[in-house]
Amino acid sequence: QVPLVESGGGLVQAGDSLTLSCVPSQHTFNMYARAWFRQAPGKEREFVAAVNWAGVDTYYADSVKGRFTISRDDAKNTVTLQMNSLRPEDTATYFCAAGQIWNYAHYESRDKYDAWGQGTQVTVSS
Repeated sequence: QVPLVESGGGLVQAGDSLTLSCVPSQHTFNMYARAWFRQAPGKEREFVAAVNWAGVDTYYADSVKGRFTISRDDAKNTVTLQMNSLRPEDTATYFCAAGQIWNYAHYESRDKYDAWGQGTQVTVSS
C-alpha cells in the first residue's frame, strides 16, 4: 500500500490557484519532515517545498517562493500545498514525501525521504 496519498490536482489556467493535500494511508508521520516534489515530463523530480517536523520552519524552491505555501496539521495528519499565481511551467506531477530529516540542508535531497505518494497531476494552461 502506498504510504502517502495526494489529492487536489487538476487543470487550471495561468494565474489561478490550487490546493494540494497529502494524507498518510497508515503511518502518521507526525515526527517526520514533510515535503512536496514535482516532476515534469522528461525532467528529473525536483524539490518544491518542505516543512520541518514541528511545522515551524518552511523551505521553498526559488521558483515557487512567494507563490506557494506549505503547511501541516498533525491533528488531521494532513500536509497542504497552497499554490497561487500558477504558471504553465508549474505543470507537473506533484509528489508528497515524508522523511526523518533534521538538517535543513537535506530537505531538497530526494534520497533523504522514506515515504512517497503516487502523485497528483497539475496542469496549468496559458
